[in-house]
Formats: sequence, structure tokens, C-alpha cells
Amino acid sequence: MTLAIITDGTVQFPNPVFEGRKHVTILPIVWDDGQGDKDSGQRKATDFPISLINNKSPEFLANSSEVYRLHFERMAPLVDGILVINHASYINGNYINALAAAEEMQGKVPIRVVDSQNFSLAMGILVQAAAEQAEEIGNLAGLELVVRNLIPRIYTVLCIPGLSFIEKRNQVNHTQALVGEHLKMLPIFTMDQGELVHSEKARNKRHLVDILHEFLTEFGELEHISLLQGIPSFESETRALRERLLEDHAETSISEQNISGQMASVIGPHSLGVFALQREFSS
Repeated sequence: MTLAIITDGTVQFPNPVFEGRKHVTILPIVWDDGQGDKDSGQRKATDFPISLINNKSPEFLANSSEVYRLHFERMAPLVDGILVINHASYINGNYINALAAAEEMQGKVPIRVVDSQNFSLAMGILVQAAAEQAEEIGNLAGLELVVRNLIPRIYTVLCIPGLSFIEKRNQVNHTQALVGEHLKMLPIFTMDQGELVHSEKARNKRHLVDILHEFLTEFGELEHISLLQGIPSFESETRALRERLLEDHAETSISEQNISGQMASVIGPHSLGVFALQREFSS
């Protein structure tokens, strides 16, 4: 049974080369410059300002239901099923649009749509796991179950100094964004059921490392840890965190990627993220 996996352009893979990569299609990103012009060009994190308080930046658009439907129609004669894994639905309408397109395709090809409740490297962990097991599992329902069982085992913590970026999606209000950025705060957020939730503030960068390390110690044995490095980077903090992780999780694989332009437009370029996959324990 041939299965296809579709995901959106916010995905970042812990390991860009992995088994089953041929099963994965990444939908192109379309950018809106805010003045009516749209294009599908590449954006780098360095293209985005540290703050949006007095600046504007491009915004990527949701893939329309028509885009999803066209991909489904193209794939339908070639595959036995399609699994769609989208970023957290609070970001934009990708998830809803994919569901609408899947509804239109009923009877032509089986399609399952999953809200990853996350983004970036966390979503990459899900897509990569699905791709690696697509041929072995061989059925769409089983592959969807693999992904849904993984979602509760992924934990995300983010330091987002650029609060004006998440203000756009009503995660904080304007006053909080203005004051937080003016005071150069280091606010910490976690992902909870697909939503960014503010948890605490780091007093300084050393305290930031303590918080991230403490966060990772809460979940016992970890299968993988991915670090998302911002621009400009938290180089010394990431190095210090890595040293601690090597002591505590010597058997755990650790990867690191720079923030993409897509994610920079969502949480700001100068953000630091940690994504952890908890090991599954057999009963």
C-alpha cells in the first residue's frame, strides 16, 4: 500500500535526510508583504526585524482549500491514502482548509488530516516518524494513529523576546508586547494543546539556561531533543545547555537547527526553542 504525507512549509526536520523522505510533500509558502503583493520566494530569519512595534514584515498565508484539493487530485491515482500533518491551527487556516479539501475528495482517495498542535522541529519529528514507518505500517489509519500517539509525547518550550510577533495572533496584548520588548524581557512559553501558554520570565540569560534545563528534567527518559537557534543566536546559552544535556541525557540524540523564515514570522527571529520527544515505555 502506497501512502503519501503532506505537510506545510513551517516544518523543520531534526535530520533533513531520513528514511521515507520520498513519501513527504511540503506545500510551498506564499508570502503577503502587506501591500497586496504575494510571492512564493524564500525568506530568511535575517529578513525579519527583531521587533514589530515600529516595523512591518511579510506574513505567510494559509494554503487554501483549493491548493490542498489540487495536490489531493494529483496524488489520488498514485497512492492508496494521504496523511496531512499541519502546524498548530491557531497560526492560520491550514488545518481547516485541509479538512474542507479532504471532504471534497470523499470517495476518490482516503485522506486523514492531523493538527500537530505544534510547529517547526516538533512538527518535523511527527512527519519524520510517519515517513519512516509509512511502508512498514502500510495502512492510513495505522499511520495516523502513530502520529496521534506521538503528539502527547512531544514537549515544547520557547523563549520569545519578540512579543510583538505573537501579539499578531492575540497571544499577548499590545501593552504586554510593548513593555516586554522595551524592558528586554526573556518570557518563556510552552505549547499546551496547540496553544502558546506563558509560563514564566527568565531573569537573565543564565537563568534562561536553568529554566530550559529544568524543563527537560521533568520528563524522564527522552528519545530526542531538538534545539531551535534564533538570529542573532543564543550561542553561549545553547552551548551551556548542551553541556548539561550531555551529562543528563548521554544516550539521547540531540539536534540543532537555525530558525527558518517561516517560524521567524510567527515567533520572531530572536527566539530560542527546545523540543523534546519523550521515550515510549512498553507496559
